[in-house]
Amino acid sequence: MTGQVRPITLVGEPVLHSPCRPVESFDGELAALVDDMFASMYAAEGVGLAANQIGVGLRVFVYDCQDADDRAHKGVLVNPTLVLPEGGDRRLDDGDEGCLSVPGPYAKLARPDRATCHGYDIDGNEITVEGTGLLARCLQHESDHLEGRVYIDRLSGRARKKVLKEYEQLRAEREAENA
Repeated sequence: MTGQVRPITLVGEPVLHSPCRPVESFDGELAALVDDMFASMYAAEGVGLAANQIGVGLRVFVYDCQDADDRAHKGVLVNPTLVLPEGGDRRLDDGDEGCLSVPGPYAKLARPDRATCHGYDIDGNEITVEGTGLLARCLQHESDHLEGRVYIDRLSGRARKKVLKEYEQLRAEREAENA
């Protein structure tokens, strides 16, 4: 991996709360961005990262995580479209979720236990990624980022306030340690 580690965009920064623009050029610039995204995700010990989490408002995310059968999946999705099960096929997983852009706290968040993303690889070839378990959660979480949503936007008001309070406390502690 040759990418540069970039700072993670934190909750409250405008680029994180606005829908991202479609990628129009599948070129060296996109490849370099994806390399930086993987480097930044690994440095932050994450399992997924959307471009706006490093300040770039483009519809692209990377992931490296396990599915429900503990199989490893690693890749990039450009201009993805998320498809979720409906009706009788829809089962929810109410696991814990966190975010590199809200470092520290986790909260229970029900999401469908399966997800599919249709999109493109970095060369512009059509791809489909189907996920279960953590991979399904990751596909949904990163797709939300591309729409300008952070996972805490899906929480109840009380749960969101609790997560933000914990986040602010941890941030204040880190700042005090670094002072």
